[in-house]
Amino acid sequence: MTTKRIAVMKQLLAFTGIEQDRLQLEWVSAAEGPKFAQAITEFTNLIKALGPSRLKVAA
Repeated sequence: MTTKRIAVMKQLLAFTGIEQDRLQLEWVSAAEGPKFAQAITEFTNLIKALGPSRLKVAA
């Protein structure tokens, strides 16, 4: 179910003009601390490389 929801959400992001790479799904067990840390580090680096979102929140 989650995989289907992620696919739909990525389509929604593309429709709204947000890069689909800003949403990722990674399956990590609670016993896989190093894998979790690596996934978070890689995702953080990807988001930094993408830069700020083109959408701005009105204050």
